[in-house]
This record gives sequence, structure tokens and C-alpha cells, in this order.
Amino acid sequence: MTESLRDIGYDFSSAVADLIDNSISAGAGKVRVDMEFDGESSRVFICDNGAGMTVNGVIESLRFGSRREYELGDLGRYGLGLKTASLSQGRSVTVVSRSSRMKDPQIHRLDLDVIAEYDDWIVVVPPADTSVIRARELLAGDPGTVVIWEKLDRILPARQATGGWAKRRFDGLREKLKTHLSMVFHRFISGEGSAREIEIWVDDERLTAWDPFQRHEVETKELGPEAFEVMAGDLAGKVHLRRFILPSRNAFSSAEAFDEASGPLKWNRQQGLYIYRANRLVQWGGWGGTRAVDEHTKLARASIDFDTDLDSAFNINVAKMRVALPPQLKQMLGRPISELCILANNAYRVDAPRRRNHAVGGMSPEVSNGAEIGLAIKAALVRTGNFDALAAISDLLKEESPELARSLGF
Repeated sequence: MTESLRDIGYDFSSAVADLIDNSISAGAGKVRVDMEFDGESSRVFICDNGAGMTVNGVIESLRFGSRREYELGDLGRYGLGLKTASLSQGRSVTVVSRSSRMKDPQIHRLDLDVIAEYDDWIVVVPPADTSVIRARELLAGDPGTVVIWEKLDRILPARQATGGWAKRRFDGLREKLKTHLSMVFHRFISGEGSAREIEIWVDDERLTAWDPFQRHEVETKELGPEAFEVMAGDLAGKVHLRRFILPSRNAFSSAEAFDEASGPLKWNRQQGLYIYRANRLVQWGGWGGTRAVDEHTKLARASIDFDTDLDSAFNINVAKMRVALPPQLKQMLGRPISELCILANNAYRVDAPRRRNHAVGGMSPEVSNGAEIGLAIKAALVRTGNFDALAAISDLLKEESPELARSLGF
């Protein structure tokens, strides 16, 4: 079982993020990730200054399916995260934790090689090796927790773990991790809204928040927010939607800012829904089955927020990287998402002619063809709140003047 659970779906960045969830739940104000390359002895330390754990808490943190109660807003979910995330990257995980009531930290280790040798779930108290000594130094006598990953067989190759390729891979993962954490925890890093502000460091670099919606850009436009009620069993919870149209390339403050705003997946795949669970980003990019990704809507991004009371409705997975939009919510999102995409499409197409040196046929750039005229009509109807009228006009034109409807883009 312990071997099979290694393949539950984590990559390196999502595994680290899952442990940071625990740090946030423990009340940490600072989280530090240290990645130390040393060939086969390479290690990763995830350290926080949270409340720490009791003796039993440390042991339970290494038990698969540990028993605990989760409060509203708690980023934990299944009692599997620390173990499955850690062992997805290496064969050994050590927890060093100290609460304010402890004189010395509690230290326990789960090692897959030990489990394989004894054919039993065994948590050992390791000797004071270099990793444990380093963890004690990171805690510096204060409350907090350090999780150590070793035997990094999923990160480094079994052969030539000391070679240049292994070092480059290790360094590459570090850079991807910075980008991932800056995005996933951007609300916590900036202290936005109800998210408690925390510092996240990777080695000696303090991360800054990457805002998917580029709200610091003057030309970013936000449409009106909306809220929906979604049922989860016998309970009902609120889902909040915010919609943004990012500036076109020419309207960004700089070319560098435009490139940075493209995000890890780049513009086309970064468009769409950003789904937040208790302020933590769990899924981004794409439209969640509500529509297809399109070059012409790449400036459209929207946030969907739900709290942990709706976990069952969103069917969140163990790695907290994927959710499924409830069917009832998909239906309710149809109109506001269509509005957003029509306006984003209009912004994209209006900007395209402006980049050309002259208009087509002597017309102004905004009305150089029928499709752009159609987009202007759509945008006007949407912005004035006449979305139902837009649907009626579209249906009528398709029925009575299909060629005209096609030329206008209906």
C-alpha cells in the first residue's frame, strides 16, 4: 500500500505545496523550503514556525489515514497529505516538531526501505544524523515543524545522481517551485482579503505573489461579481465569481509585464477559471467544461471561490490539484462566463487591427470586417445588461439570415 500511494498524482511542486497547507493550518507566519543538492544524499527541508505537534501528533502525521477533525477553512482534507506528498518524491520522510510545551523536539521517521524489510508499518526514532541536526538548527529552539525528504529517487536518477544532469534537474525544480508557490499561495503571500499573510522562502529568496488577474495594471477591467448557492448533501454553501479582462499587449505597462502575466502555462492555457478553496488556488487554466479554450479569449480570467464545506460538491482530489465543477454550478456559470468571453473577444479583436499600419478598405480599425461589427454589437448588449436580448437576436439572425449571422460572428 505504501508503495502504491506514491503514485497518487503529485509532482514536486504540488507535493511541497501540500506540506505548506499543513504549515498554514498550524498558524505559521513563515515557511522556508531549503533544497540541498548533494548527489544521492540530496535533501529537501520544509520548515515552518507554526504551533508544532505533540508526541502523538507527530506519530499520527506519519500514519496513513490518520484520524482528525477538520474545521471550516482548514486546508487539510483526507489525513494523507504529509505522507503521500513526501513519499511521492523520496523513500524517507522525517518529521521534527516542537510545540511551546516541549523542551526538545519530537523526531520520527518513516522509511519505505524499513517497511519493506520488516513488512510492517514502522515509524522509527532516527539517530542524530546530519539531517536531524540541520532540522534542529532551522527550528532554533522555537516552536515549529521541519519535514525532511531524503532518498529522493523520484527527483534524482538512480544512476549518476551526482552528475551535471542531476544538478541541473534539481536546480530546474527549484525554479518551477518558486513559480508554482507564488501562484498557488498568492493570496497568503500578499495577505489579500481574508487570507492570513505569510512569508514563503525558497532557500534565501522570499517569494512575491503572482496575481493571475494583474489587478495592478491600470487597463485591467473587472466585471460585476456574482454569487451562487450550491448544494452539498443537505448543506448549502456560497460560491463567489469574479471576472477580469486583462489588457492586450499594447495596453500593458511594459512588454516585460505582459510576458510575466502569461503565467506558467502561457497565455492560451492560462485563460479561464481559477478555482480557490479557502483562499488556496487548487486549479487554474481552462474553462472547467463550460467552453473551449480559444486564442480570442486568452485575456479572460475568472476566480471561483468556495470554502471547505463544499468539498464534496467539488469532488476535490487527494493532492488538492483538481476539482470538478458541480453540474448545477456549470449551468449557473453559463451566462456570466459567456459575457466575459464576449467582452474579452472584443478586446482582443479590437486591439489586433490597431497593431496593423492601416485599416482595411479605408474603414477604421475597429470596424474593418463584419465579425468585428458583430463583436461590437455583442459587447454593447452585454455591457448594458441585455444578455437575453443578445441570445434572441442571435437566434433570429441564424434562422432568417444565416449568411449575415455568420458574417457577424453570431
